[in-house]
This record gives sequence, structure tokens and C-alpha cells, in this order.
Amino acid sequence: DYATDGTGEVDGVPLEIVYTDDAGTPDKAVAAAKDAIGNGTKILAGTVVSGVALAMAEQAEQNQVLYISGPAAADAVTGINGYTFRSGRQSIQDVTAATSFVEEGASVLVFAQDNAFGQGNVAAVEAVFGAAGAEVDSLLVPEDATEFTPFARQIIDTAPDMVFVAWAGATSGAMWQGLSQQGVFDATTVVTGLGDVSTYNAYGEASDQIDFLNHYFEGAAGNEVEQAMIDRVTAMDAQVDLFTPDGFVAAQMIVHAVAEGGDDVDAMIAALEGWEFDAPKGRQTIRASDHAMIQPMFQARLVADGDTWVPELLDTVSAEDAAPAEQ
Repeated sequence: DYATDGTGEVDGVPLEIVYTDDAGTPDKAVAAAKDAIGNGTKILAGTVVSGVALAMAEQAEQNQVLYISGPAAADAVTGINGYTFRSGRQSIQDVTAATSFVEEGASVLVFAQDNAFGQGNVAAVEAVFGAAGAEVDSLLVPEDATEFTPFARQIIDTAPDMVFVAWAGATSGAMWQGLSQQGVFDATTVVTGLGDVSTYNAYGEASDQIDFLNHYFEGAAGNEVEQAMIDRVTAMDAQVDLFTPDGFVAAQMIVHAVAEGGDDVDAMIAALEGWEFDAPKGRQTIRASDHAMIQPMFQARLVADGDTWVPELLDTVSAEDAAPAEQ
């Protein structure tokens, strides 16, 4: 709507958008992608799951179509091939946003799920914090774990100066409760990414004891494009959330690619490489060399607002300072 001035068209040609549920599984996503490509689709977009994004990137290269990954954060998506872009951030940008929380020589323990997202965060913390002089270790938890007391005790026993938590999904609440009950927040500094709105009240008594790095929360950027996004989402009685900018930016990218490249995939790619534009988070650039999305990041804390918790901006990390190394 925003990118097409409400027409849903590019140069008079309607954009046909088809939505498919990948169910968070690579096999289903690949099957859907093959069907779409077989029906003439030139642009694939989306997914929050890093394993799915990597599989989709492979399909894009094999079939020479444009793929724009969404919130999936695995660093491996960046630079994987010439057909793949991303509309969201990547793990190393999350970690870079937290650099000021760690001191040189500190011991850092990465507490994460044993999946592509968690492993990617371990690698990112080792790369960023390790370069800053920190000693980095990791504690990876099986993705299907539901009891977190033993892992919380391992954190206490390890006694790191800081715990970097990388977690997503339905077990988040139980995980945070386990850490709180075992006294992890009293024993060390805890840093994590601020998740979606539904998680703001998930941290319990530890809410104001956590330092948050952040991809996005409503009002974080305070610019005209962000307000346009907020207005359009709220007009649909929907909630602006953590990954809302990723969908918005993907739409901006698709419209720009088609406006400049028509239905020629190579021309679309050329149009996106090096493109600078105003996005909900601020000024963003698609780095031509590896298709990294260079964007601002945020630091925040949770503050009490009656019976609930809401984010408050502490600092903005510039797009340049948060930029990942070139692939």
C-alpha cells in the first residue's frame, strides 16, 4: 500500500501476492516454492525460520528467481548467493547492538537453543565479543526442552560475567521463569534481544534486571516512514510488532525491484544492489557485495506501566556501527 501509493500496482501492472504457510519446515517451504516457480513466480519472500530461509535461498539460486528472506536471522543467509536478499536483520547485528554491555576481558556465556538460530548467535557472539576481548563459551539447550532448572544451575556454576540469551518460541516464558527461580539474575548480568509484544510480560520479576538489544519496537525510530507503517497496521486493527518492519521493507524492496527491473530477475537484482532508502527503522542500505541489509539497531529496557511492562529506548546503534563484516 505505502510503496505503491495505495494502488497495488507498479507502472500500471497489478502485483499478484500469494501467501503460503511454510509451517516452519524446509520441506514444506521448498515444495511450495517449487509449485510457485512452476507457475511462473519470479519473486519469493518471507519466513522467520533460518533453516527454511537457507533452503529457500538454495531454490532461488537453482531456479534463478529473486528471494527476499524475512525475519530469519541466520548470518549464513547473507552472501549465500546472488539471488538472495534479506529484509530483516541478522544475528551478528543483534550481537553488535549489545557490544557496549560487555567489558574487555569479561567472560560471556551464550545460552541458546541448539538450532540454526542459536548456533548462529554463538558464532556471532564469538566474532563480535571475542574481537572486543571477551572470553566466550556456550550452553546449547535441546530445542524440545521444557524443564530449565538444570540449565540454570549450569549457568550459576559456570559463573560468567555476562549471559547472552538467544531464545525464540513457545518455551520462552518457562525458560525465563527457570532462570529467575534459580537466581541467575542475582548472580550475573543478563543480556538478550527484546522479543515481540507478547513477551514483554514474560520476564516476571526480572523484567527490569535485563539489558535488551532490540531489532524494533513500536515508536523506536520516530520517523515518518515508521509512522506511515504504524498508521496502516493499526487501521487494520492489527498490532505493530517486532518483525512488522521486515514485512514493510520486503514490500518496499519488491516494488522497487519490479519498478526498475520489470519481470527480468537479473535486472531486479541489479536494482536492489546498493539501494539506499528510508525505512521504518531509518535509513537503510542493501550492500551490493553480499546483500547485507545495513540498518540501525536499538538498545532498550522494560519499564512498568501499571500492571504491564513496556519498552523504553535507551540508545540507537547507527546502521554503520551495526553493519556486519562483508562476506
